[in-house]
Amino acid sequence: MNHFDSISIEFYKKMKNVVSTNKLIKEFEDFAIYLSNLIVNESIVALKHVATGKYLSSENFYYKTGSKSQLVFVGSTEPVSNSLWRIKSNKELNELISYTDTFITLQHDKSKKFLGINYGKSYYNHNDRSFYYKSFYHTSPSNNHSEVSCINTSNHGYCVKDWEFNHAKVGNHQEFIKSNDIINLSIKKVHDNNGNTTINGQVEFLRSSHDVRFTIENDAFQEVHCHNEKLGGK
Repeated sequence: MNHFDSISIEFYKKMKNVVSTNKLIKEFEDFAIYLSNLIVNESIVALKHVATGKYLSSENFYYKTGSKSQLVFVGSTEPVSNSLWRIKSNKELNELISYTDTFITLQHDKSKKFLGINYGKSYYNHNDRSFYYKSFYHTSPSNNHSEVSCINTSNHGYCVKDWEFNHAKVGNHQEFIKSNDIINLSIKKVHDNNGNTTINGQVEFLRSSHDVRFTIENDAFQEVHCHNEKLGGK
């Protein structure tokens, strides 16, 4: 279904019981506002952590531990350039995204890298002068939860970047996703610690903590990680 068809169906739902001109005008105005808040494929969005009011961000700094990839944190209480993300789905450009869709990816608009989790690490064997690869998921700087980073997928195949999203309010949500919705983001570990693909991988939720911080180059960052327990929303 293309964007025009989706809008047409929504418009019909809103207008089918209108019986007066005044009501028609009011419904049309409300529908215009409703449309302006809908999220489409390739929209630029900012994700606010509900508990702290801070925005999911990334900057051109790299973890000193774990994957040593570009770090992710919750930063300013106002959306700024490093807290903007391009939401992508498997739909056509500008097609509406709904809660019945399976996965999305989030591309950091400034760095063009993708939000995700890395697994594995290359090591150099000085004896035979060769590289070997060890499979494992990296832990975040301040605890044993899963590290979340911004990943350049063009030269890093060992990562997971497909996020499942659900409305934070329990229910059978089938509507389109829109601005100011409170959602939970989760990701599935699709490989085990031996590097094998698994269909029973652990599902973990994107989270942040009020009091967990780490320091890089004298700057303190509020940590973002993945955990197998759901808490709050974004």
